[in-house]
Amino acid sequence: MELEICVESVDAALIAQENSASRIELCASLAVEGGITPSHGLIALASERIKLPVMVMIRPRSGDFCYSEEEFEIMKRDIAVCQQNNVAGVVFGILTPDGRVDIARMRVLLELSKGMLVTFHRAFDVARDPIEALDDILSLGGIQRILTSGQDKGVLDGLETLERIVTHAGDKISIMPGGGVSLRNLDRILRVLRVRDIHMSCMKTQESPMVYKNPYVNMGSFGRSEYSRVTVDGATVKKVVDLLTRY
Repeated sequence: MELEICVESVDAALIAQENSASRIELCASLAVEGGITPSHGLIALASERIKLPVMVMIRPRSGDFCYSEEEFEIMKRDIAVCQQNNVAGVVFGILTPDGRVDIARMRVLLELSKGMLVTFHRAFDVARDPIEALDDILSLGGIQRILTSGQDKGVLDGLETLERIVTHAGDKISIMPGGGVSLRNLDRILRVLRVRDIHMSCMKTQESPMVYKNPYVNMGSFGRSEYSRVTVDGATVKKVVDLLTRY
């Protein structure tokens, strides 16, 4: 079984790699916006420094997955950057306004992604019907995995739907549970779902090295300290890897 760790920095990716993760999903703004496309500089450095397969998030903004023409153009250009940097794969998904997989636009992105692995991300979780969405994704070809919480708040809440999805998918595509998966609930999830991949953040907060701190200035979300950041807990990754060897 493969463990994919989502990160927003090369430092975090290196920690995941050192603790035997199988694969990296590279994003920006993971904690605040749920993961958007990382900078071109981050993509380039990750491709140089990380030996594990790196899957780059292609998501131009947070929010829904119905994109304007300009946003779609950005996605195409970001995929081109990934090709130029020889990354292993890309992660994207597009829906139509009525909640179906946008077949036409997905075909365009898949053509641009030839030679790379592709994961259809959690846009799947807000599609109008999971089995319909799965069949649409299968009809496209060229997609190796679907990242999903079972169309619920987290994998534990979506277990029943996930069972249906996994059964329907069979061996045609990997259904990768992700969303609220932790060391505490992983064993319970794996006792129910027969899957080949699992997606986790194994996140922890890291304090800033700053000695001088101005507590009155906030650059972004109120209530979030400017003097802490998220990274990967290597000890947790190692424990998860050990647990996965039992399945």
